[in-house]
Amino acid sequence: MQATIWHNPECGTSRKTLAILQETEGVVVSVIEYRKQPFARKKLEQLFQDAGLTPREALRTRGSPAEELGLTDEASSERILDAMVAHPILVERPFVETDKGVRLCRPQEKVTEIL
Repeated sequence: MQATIWHNPECGTSRKTLAILQETEGVVVSVIEYRKQPFARKKLEQLFQDAGLTPREALRTRGSPAEELGLTDEASSERILDAMVAHPILVERPFVETDKGVRLCRPQEKVTEIL
């Protein structure tokens, strides 16, 4: 099985999720450090749709400039997506995609739902 993780190595949950993937027999992992290789808007839209999340639900507010950018109140999904493309730190992490689906793996055990 192929698994792709949008990873931030500075995030403990992201590191733990990656470890679960690497330790699972039969899983081939692709790691995308999204702060170095930012999201394409279409990919973000697809990940959110497949995970059953809105852009607001996937918005990282802690440790990000979300509030300063005016995204925490009445910002539209379009505005949040635009900001996420410009500032990848705004995307909650980690997202994992496999043949079985997409999950925002918070907590990290959620990854087992798609393995």
